[in-house]
Amino acid sequence: MIPIREIAQQALTTGRLTVEAEKLIGQLLLSASYSLEDLNAYMSLQLAAMAGRVKQESLELAQANYS
Repeated sequence: MIPIREIAQQALTTGRLTVEAEKLIGQLLLSASYSLEDLNAYMSLQLAAMAGRVKQESLELAQANYS
């Protein structure tokens, strides 16, 4: 499986986290098969999302459906 750090790096580079990538990160976190480097990358991704540097596709879809 692809490491969390690679998914996070792709999202940080593109500025976008897809629904599929978000689900995969969730599965990897639940499996507890990740490294400290992966956890740090996930935390960086979360901070970037909170700061608006990364858009979460799932939130955009939810907002579009809510409107």
